[in-house]
Amino acid sequence: MKSVAIISKPSKTELAGILPELLDWFRSRGYQLYLDQETAQYTDGEEIVPREQIGAKHPNFALVLGGDGTLLSAARAVAHEGVPILAVNLGSLGFLTEVPLSEMYLTLEAVDSGLCPGEERSVLDCSLFRGGACLAHLFALNDAVVNKSAISRLIDFDLLIDGAFVFNYKADGVIIATPTGSTAYSLAAGGPILMPSVESFVVTPVCPHSLTHRPLVVTDKAQIELRVETGDEEDAFLSIDGQVGLPVKRGDRLICARASHTVKLLRMRRTFFEALRAKLKWGQR
Repeated sequence: MKSVAIISKPSKTELAGILPELLDWFRSRGYQLYLDQETAQYTDGEEIVPREQIGAKHPNFALVLGGDGTLLSAARAVAHEGVPILAVNLGSLGFLTEVPLSEMYLTLEAVDSGLCPGEERSVLDCSLFRGGACLAHLFALNDAVVNKSAISRLIDFDLLIDGAFVFNYKADGVIIATPTGSTAYSLAAGGPILMPSVESFVVTPVCPHSLTHRPLVVTDKAQIELRVETGDEEDAFLSIDGQVGLPVKRGDRLICARASHTVKLLRMRRTFFEALRAKLKWGQR
């Protein structure tokens, strides 16, 4: 039997009007439905699965109803199981959730017929070490960020690539971004835009003390290490995709490399540059 997981943005009132027809569409085509708890509140009688367990159901694909934040959360839940994701934009900017609601059923017909192309996005595999212990092992589709939590203090970082010292940062924070994440916080901090197919990561300082510290693009085959050299547990915070985080202490090490899995996005006809023109309001030819 075909199956689909539906993952929704919390507190989206328009879901009450969207979901009944959508669920009927899937039922009429013989799909087994797995709903996260946010989706299930608008319907009855379907199997409810906690979001973090949906990937273990191995649906044919996951349908995300929301914005980029919902997609990032869904990716952490299902990508490691190889589940493709189709994202319908119910948010605002939506670099990743590019399918508008008006084209949802047209796109679903293409997915159901096997005619919707997929695109693989690289993922950061991030480990936070304190002493010899690994405190956290997390995956990021967009970025891993170490930021100060005190308003008035800079953080001291050492950056190492494949074990080789690069330089020391004094900055408000440092962003390690994938090509997907290059259009998120890294872009706002002055980082470059990378095409999704570029096999690289970008290390972008946030408000560095030295004007010579610029964003650094490195191969995605490299191991990137940040060492926090100053501050105590109240002075820094690690954030994964802006959604999962924990405090960072002096001497902690964040090690990032390319994950063994990717995020598979189901996309239609738009190119990356069409999305940039639309979302960043670039001039048309």
